Amino acid sequence: MTEKEALIAINTVSGIGSIKLKRLLEYFGQARKIFLASKEELIRVSGISDKIAVDIIKASGGKGLKEEEALIKKHNVQILSIQDDDYPANLKNIPDPPPVLYVKGEFLPQDDFAIAIVGSRRASFYGLSTAEDFAQKLGGAGISIVSGMARGIDTAAHRGAIKIKARTIAVLGSGLSNIYPPENKRLFEEISDNGAVISEFPMNTKPLAYNFPRRNRIISGLSLGVLVVEASRNSGALITVDNAIEQSREVFAVPGKVDSANSFGTNSLIKQGAKLVSNVEDIIEEIKPYLQNRIKEIEDKKPRENQSGLIIDLDLSNNESKLYGVISNTPKHIDDIVAEAGLNIDSTLSMLINMELRHIIRQLPGKLFVRENG
Repeated sequence: MTEKEALIAINTVSGIGSIKLKRLLEYFGQARKIFLASKEELIRVSGISDKIAVDIIKASGGKGLKEEEALIKKHNVQILSIQDDDYPANLKNIPDPPPVLYVKGEFLPQDDFAIAIVGSRRASFYGLSTAEDFAQKLGGAGISIVSGMARGIDTAAHRGAIKIKARTIAVLGSGLSNIYPPENKRLFEEISDNGAVISEFPMNTKPLAYNFPRRNRIISGLSLGVLVVEASRNSGALITVDNAIEQSREVFAVPGKVDSANSFGTNSLIKQGAKLVSNVEDIIEEIKPYLQNRIKEIEDKKPRENQSGLIIDLDLSNNESKLYGVISNTPKHIDDIVAEAGLNIDSTLSMLINMELRHIIRQLPGKLFVRENG
């Protein structure tokens, strides 16, 4: 049994979460050694009861592991352990990272720059359209969108990212062979094609109620910040916020109508110090310090022109090239840029943010923009 196989096997044992597994690993040193231990040795570890010890010994027989590996292969899922280099860096640094992640799709280095969008399952039209709009604009700025693939705000956020082919990651409260909610099976496939669907739970785990608060720490843990769009008094999104605060993540909230039950959570968060946001720029400004590494990585993509004044080596889309042609070394207001480029304000904002992060243009106070080499 390899170390990864041992981690998969121990993850299938009922009653062992990330905290107990961490204690077992600290005590025995390796996952493989856990299965070599006697019942007496196992119960010396804090939190390991007689029953859990017996279940661990039963799991060492390998039958459960073979069944799990068969499902993993059938559904084309990859397994990441916390010891792997491509395990998400943001998640690795939370207090209780999942030792094993089941992944449909793939993580990319750019997913370190992610924002979670969460909120009510019974969202209003305003909430759904707002979540989708923020996801599109953040995605257009190169930010990966993380959510939980639940009904309502989660689904809207994922769809917003997918519409513009941006990166999006869904964290499930069930196993990857037990898609929930069932009507999101197609969305599951679309997300895995545009990012990843992940779970810490074994493949056949049912979407039990107590799994969802546990998965919320992963949603916030993958992200630089959490944006809440509509949340009632007892919304699960507020659990994600609690996790975000514990993990030292930023918390953002979209304000809502004072007489709406779905606005109670977001308006309360703002009272307690969450940043009120009305546009994507409010979020970008807060997370800019975390994006400095990305900016450094693309220093070589600064604008350069040949003798004919043609742009080279910028890797710009057609519309970005149009914007770059409008922007000069003289500061220009965003309203003038939009008018001259003939593009709508929303797509222009997303592209300007993206180009700024890529060190192609620079924003000055007063919504003025210039070329970075200006």
